[in-house]
Amino acid sequence: MVAQGEDTRAQVERILQSATFRNAEALRRLLRYLAEKSLSGQADELKEYTVAVDALGKPASYDPRQDSQVRIQLGRLRQKLADYYRSEGKLDPIVIEFPKGHFILHAAPASGVISEVVEAAASSGSALANPDRRIILAISSAFVICLVWAIYTTSALRTERQARASNAQWTSDMDDLWRPLLNSKRPLLVSVSAPLFIGLQGAGLYRDLSANTWEEALNSTKVAAVRQGLHNPQIVGRYYYTGFGEMGAIFQLGKLLATKDLHISFVKSNDLSLQQLSDDNVILIGPPRQFAEQMSNLPAELELSLDETGVRILHPDRTQSGSLHDPQPLSLLNHDVPGDDVPGRPQDGEIFALVTFRPGPLGDGYVASFSSNRAPGTLGAVRWFTEPDAARILVAKLRKPTGELPRYFQLVLKVKYKDAVPTDVAYVMHRELNLNRSSDTK
Repeated sequence: MVAQGEDTRAQVERILQSATFRNAEALRRLLRYLAEKSLSGQADELKEYTVAVDALGKPASYDPRQDSQVRIQLGRLRQKLADYYRSEGKLDPIVIEFPKGHFILHAAPASGVISEVVEAAASSGSALANPDRRIILAISSAFVICLVWAIYTTSALRTERQARASNAQWTSDMDDLWRPLLNSKRPLLVSVSAPLFIGLQGAGLYRDLSANTWEEALNSTKVAAVRQGLHNPQIVGRYYYTGFGEMGAIFQLGKLLATKDLHISFVKSNDLSLQQLSDDNVILIGPPRQFAEQMSNLPAELELSLDETGVRILHPDRTQSGSLHDPQPLSLLNHDVPGDDVPGRPQDGEIFALVTFRPGPLGDGYVASFSSNRAPGTLGAVRWFTEPDAARILVAKLRKPTGELPRYFQLVLKVKYKDAVPTDVAYVMHRELNLNRSSDTK
């Protein structure tokens, strides 16, 4: 049974005004556009190019072969709709969906089973004239049983639909990307950067971006100047906070990993131990400087590194597989808008993110890190590893001629952001990593 047009329009408007979609302007435009086209019977004529230009505001030069934004945004829309029906839309009368591979909106009543049972019971009751009391009791009991069963089955169908929506993102490409961490018998540990803040007794907290250890804080001229201005209060180290990008990335990972039966634990960067890196598979979220001490104990020789200006290519003469090739630029430089950290200035720019999958301290297991110098870069990198359309692109880039993916690798993504929100992510390059010759490679 398919929902009627006016009911569907009302449901679309209800979704557009929801809290789930409130801050997702691009997805709101896409949903409204596809809904109008579907309800007017024009969805079959839609092409990826048309959607990009008319709904997403892409220029006329947009090329679907080079830019996958339409597929990525449609995947995000499906996930956002699933989020909506898991929360605000639990009791909505109509379920809106977009079948994979199509631009056509599908709408169906969420509780049609209950209404049909009620109508059937009502019509049966009206056909009885002067019924015996026992018959009335029997009919009433049957009606209650049917109603309870209808509610149960409707709830079960909704739960199943929500489970399918959650598991839909686990495509074969997603499995290829995450299999090393998820198919291991090791526990999975997620560590988020918790930068060092200086607690000034009676005067709050201070952060020197260049001081990431207590020793660096004690030797910091900035910390010394602040203390002097406050009449030299006592200082203590505090690891209370993390960044917006890191928390957004943790949220993205949580949505993805919650669909799997995993033993996951969480630890701040300052509490991450060498023993945990040896025993667990670990995902690190945040700038490398927050994990510098722990990372110095990992055996794989890096091909790329992240610094304040962008990504440095440590061996520019090597190709993706590590063989010699023509020289490449030594650095990939960020392009932030000047002064974007000044109040009132736009927080727009283009920044590089570095993703690294490397072995643990003993040469086995996995330590995966998602890093950038700005919050949108970290968030954009994690999104690309948690969304099916982006995963398909990554797997195609990473796959070797043998058909396998590299066991350990580094990968650079370019993240464009506007108002500190990642708006476009693109693959730049990757390098396969090998264990140091001196390391145990069993």
